[in-house]
Amino acid sequence: MMLHEELTEQIIQAFYKVYNTLGYGFLEKVYENSMAHELRKMGHTVVQQKKVKVYYDGQEVGDYESDVIVDDLVIVETKAKESLREEHEAQLINYLKATKIEVGLLMNFGKKPEFRRKIFTNDRKQDSVFKKHSNTDCADLTD
Repeated sequence: MMLHEELTEQIIQAFYKVYNTLGYGFLEKVYENSMAHELRKMGHTVVQQKKVKVYYDGQEVGDYESDVIVDDLVIVETKAKESLREEHEAQLINYLKATKIEVGLLMNFGKKPEFRRKIFTNDRKQDSVFKKHSNTDCADLTD
């Protein structure tokens, strides 16, 4: 069984529902908000545009805003591009590396719906990436 398989299947189900309803051509924010709405209707805890601090060698070196975090377990990055590209996947993997979240979904609301599921387990992450954080699942997420 894959890590957080049931949850990611529900997120993918919400993705296709939103895509089949809205189709192609809206801005990413429209799809992000629609995904968040669908996931909340399913009973999930959803946080949008959560600021995530990035650490290098124990020092804060920057931050980014995640599109959607579901149940403090999965990062969902939404795109509205012609197609997914390698740099989109690299972006998601870097987000996983910078947090204690291990599973990410890259969702593209392009001409053809597509998604990628990425896993980067905490045992593969360097301690310095999140060593200043507490032991909560998403301790490196800030307000």
